[in-house]
Amino acid sequence: MGSTPDKMLESMKANLPEKTGKTLEQWIAIVKKSGLEKHGEQVAMLKAQGVGHGYANMICHAAKGDFEAEEDDLLAGQYTGKESLRPIYDALEKFARSLGKDVEISPRKTSVPFRRSKNFAVVTAATKTRIDLGLNLKGTPGKGRLLEEKPGGMCTHKVKLERLADLDAEVKAWIKDAYGRA
Repeated sequence: MGSTPDKMLESMKANLPEKTGKTLEQWIAIVKKSGLEKHGEQVAMLKAQGVGHGYANMICHAAKGDFEAEEDDLLAGQYTGKESLRPIYDALEKFARSLGKDVEISPRKTSVPFRRSKNFAVVTAATKTRIDLGLNLKGTPGKGRLLEEKPGGMCTHKVKLERLADLDAEVKAWIKDAYGRA
């Protein structure tokens, strides 16, 4: 299995002093002292100081506090005002974890990817009354509740879940199929 985004971020943070001569905290101080507000301007300023693009991007995100939120805080944020959907998310996560010890669940600000060697599903609290479950089922025709997404997106299909009962055997079979392909 390849590196997860979290592992890659930790590796970049650990290698930053060797690659740039400064710690992340030192670079954050430089970004904040610069007075630059726009991300692109901050990245350009760091690159002008010899920092590679990937490291500059990471430093700017860290300076904004993008990496400080805990997973529980990210989930709570997604379901604020949508509390009735949280049991559906919790059941999705429980089922995904039951598929294998290699399942990684990494909440983000607006969605939660379920990953193996690659993402096999993405859960998004789309509205106050609906969760969208994105699935990677390339080559599978859409049928009934399994809606095909526009080509080129991360997920090839979507299932709309409004009640816990919508997470039935059919949906679980699609999730299991996507997991098997990842």
